[in-house]
Amino acid sequence: MRRLLIQFVLPMIFCMLPVLAAGVVVFSLPSAALDFFLKNISRMDALILGLGTPLFIMQMIFTWRALRWRVDGFDEGADRWIGHLAQAAEWFPLLGLLGTVGGILQTFSSINGPISPQVIISKYAPAVTATGAGLLMAFINILPSWIVMTGRDLIINVGGGAPKAEEAS
Repeated sequence: MRRLLIQFVLPMIFCMLPVLAAGVVVFSLPSAALDFFLKNISRMDALILGLGTPLFIMQMIFTWRALRWRVDGFDEGADRWIGHLAQAAEWFPLLGLLGTVGGILQTFSSINGPISPQVIISKYAPAVTATGAGLLMAFINILPSWIVMTGRDLIINVGGGAPKAEEAS
């Protein structure tokens, strides 16, 4: 039972946490804001989401490997890749900022004379959605490295310390 808990149940629970966190964040958004985002996805948003989603999936695969207890300890071979992929997540807010600046430039370049605030707001949509996409992808892509660090400690503590070699096999 202890082996099942340490090798499968706890790693599975920990791997589900970032997915659940992303779902909670998306669910917590006001429905009007989420509808606005989905209706106004720009090319920059598609780029951010298109890069962030596979990066997140790769990190979760490495997270699963890193949290599984082996005979001689945790599989630390995935740690380097989790670190590299987490560093790549730092670029998403910058891409969101770049999309924000591009959206602002687009909005102001389209103004030729007197214009209503409603038109300005509708033209400003790409700036706002790029910021949101960048922040969401950064958030979910920094979680896996934290999950590995915290999860390993908790797995060892919940499992009553490191399992002996004969128990783990």
